[in-house]
Amino acid sequence: MATLQGSTLEAIQHSQAQLREEWIASLETNGATRNIKEQVLAQETQEFLQLLVDGLRAGGGSHLAGSEWEALRRFLEKLSASRAQLGHDSHQAAFFIFALKGPLFGLLQAQYGSEPARLAEQLWLVSELLDGMGMHTIRAFQKTREEVIRRQQEELLELSTPVVKLWDGVLALPLIGTLDSQRSQTVMESLLQRIVDTGSEIAIIDITGVPTVDTLVAQHLLKTVTAIRLMGADCIISGVRPQIAQTIVHLGLDLGSLTTKASLADALKLALARLGCDISKQG
Repeated sequence: MATLQGSTLEAIQHSQAQLREEWIASLETNGATRNIKEQVLAQETQEFLQLLVDGLRAGGGSHLAGSEWEALRRFLEKLSASRAQLGHDSHQAAFFIFALKGPLFGLLQAQYGSEPARLAEQLWLVSELLDGMGMHTIRAFQKTREEVIRRQQEELLELSTPVVKLWDGVLALPLIGTLDSQRSQTVMESLLQRIVDTGSEIAIIDITGVPTVDTLVAQHLLKTVTAIRLMGADCIISGVRPQIAQTIVHLGLDLGSLTTKASLADALKLALARLGCDISKQG
């Protein structure tokens, strides 16, 4: 089985300054240094080459899965996260590795120019190793981006479900947009927690901003109302527009157990009446 020669390791180790200079020039030429400070890039390239040398010296082969490459894998994962935060794409993140191929191949050409067979062998092994590092960088980058997107989605869900205290004992939850399963769960959890925190007796769910009500949305509303009632509170659905009322009738949905009102004002008036509060205009 072909292995990286000791002379290859020595050549890399003794030519780090030259490799870094050519490597950084390639990164800059291809736009892979956007928003990266010069000293940060210099530190990253220096640390990577040292980890590469350490891994090869420890006996790491052309596959990145070995324990010899653990420190380098952590470095690539950290690098991917930093590139994602800077707004780079996966190609730019991986190019940090692939841009080193040119300088390394040139070094190997000078080292084994008179030995074509050995040159081809070493070029293949180095290329295989760098390709593996590039793929690991892309996977780490994608994982980071997925975590960022998931966190943003959770934050948006929280922002899109504000529970407002309208009166002592009365909460309101204005919904805007589509009510899917995930959002329905967030709505239920937020509303139930606020009922516990405030000791409210009535919760108003306003669906004025919900574009349409289908069977799935109706089921989510029924589940939420049931959970609210299990907490000892009552629930009123407001914002039932004529179009939504017609859709519910056409779908044959049974919302008989729900108390509905056309507007939030009407729902608040009903809630206050249930609490024994009388509202009248001053003459």
